[in-house]
Amino acid sequence: MSFAAFQLQDYLLTAIADKGFKQPTEVQERLIPVIQAGRSVVGQSQTGTGKTHTFLLPIFNQLDLEQQNVQAVITAPSRELATQIYQAAKQLADFSGEEISIMNFVGGTDKLRQVERLATKQPHIVIGTPGRILDLVTSGDLLIHTTQVMVVDEADMTLDLGFLADVDQIAGRMPDNLQMLVFSATIPEKLRPFLRKYMNNPLIEEIKPKTVISETIDNWLISTKGKDVNQIIYQLLTIGHPYLAIVFANTKQRVDEISQYLKNQGLSVATIHGDILPRERKRVMKQIQNLDFQYVVATDLAARGIDIEGVSHVINAEIPDDLEFFIHRVGRTGRNQLPGTAITLYEPSDERKINEIEALGITFKPKEIKNDEVVDSYDRNRRQKREKKRDELDTTLIGLVKKKKKKIKPGYKKQIQREIEKSNKQKRKMERRQKGRTARKHKKNSSI
Repeated sequence: MSFAAFQLQDYLLTAIADKGFKQPTEVQERLIPVIQAGRSVVGQSQTGTGKTHTFLLPIFNQLDLEQQNVQAVITAPSRELATQIYQAAKQLADFSGEEISIMNFVGGTDKLRQVERLATKQPHIVIGTPGRILDLVTSGDLLIHTTQVMVVDEADMTLDLGFLADVDQIAGRMPDNLQMLVFSATIPEKLRPFLRKYMNNPLIEEIKPKTVISETIDNWLISTKGKDVNQIIYQLLTIGHPYLAIVFANTKQRVDEISQYLKNQGLSVATIHGDILPRERKRVMKQIQNLDFQYVVATDLAARGIDIEGVSHVINAEIPDDLEFFIHRVGRTGRNQLPGTAITLYEPSDERKINEIEALGITFKPKEIKNDEVVDSYDRNRRQKREKKRDELDTTLIGLVKKKKKKIKPGYKKQIQREIEKSNKQKRKMERRQKGRTARKHKKNSSI
């Protein structure tokens, strides 16, 4: 299938070709025709599946440029995400022969200047964070009563960050016949009342990835037991000579620690987390896009939807408590069928988390650093498996031998072996069931 099949305007096809898009992704193929038909949609898919152009292309295709009013509002839960969508929209608009007015309203920017611009004219497309958009709507500067389409991008993150009430108020000021497009990696239970409130019989489309993580990703597991984690991170960054590497940690404090250590070793490092001032974050993100930095240390803020191109390596300095974040982190590399390396550092206390990740169908390659080189290591469970097998066999054997008492009949060894095999078969069956339960727990995808 080609983009031409969507009957897009010529300038949009030219803009897509300029981006290097050859054919639609699965989410685009399934949802663009539905959106063009005017139906509300809930699109559930992972980051990197082409969601942004799934809603931008139909919106641009149906703009009435003779009307200088707001026709589409797109909300995103972070300034970085909103700016990313804005840049994608600007790229499409640049190929139009007519002026398409797009404005990006995010917190941490000059509100007075935005108000002045709105006094001159209202944009065709509004993009921004829920808080700033609501401020401008409440003050009467941004007029959204003419809106035909509203997009809520990264809805689960919007909920997690406490912005859903703002989105609710924005949507409440729009026409009753509003077309709403909601995109989310997951559909949490607390999101469902909002969806029911504003969406009448929406199409709910879940785009399941063919694999949990891209097949082009080399997924390594390295033990840090008894070692300096910061030093290991430094070694990995300097051994592999990555094109662009992102190191993820769970807290802002830990991000700062890793960043400072790497800087002390002479590396030029970008730092991204919630305490970095908005203007500084924007500047750093622009520098990363321009490849001014080779190394980035970040919290999960950077893992959700922010498209940093050319990431060759991802390092999990810590394993996140929410396994969804693990998938988002690893998904920063290996995009567009390019090769990537994901490295997860772990200590003995992380065993449960590693087992849960493996239960999702993710396979790790055990590695270690030897003589400034990353080499194959051994399965972390090898000893446990061997000892467990021997202990169980010994216990079972003792029990069966005791039952024989002193009378040993011909073929008793074979009988004992059969009993042991039967017992082990039952245990393997129980383990498979447990793995299945764990996997289902992390993939709850019920309908609204």
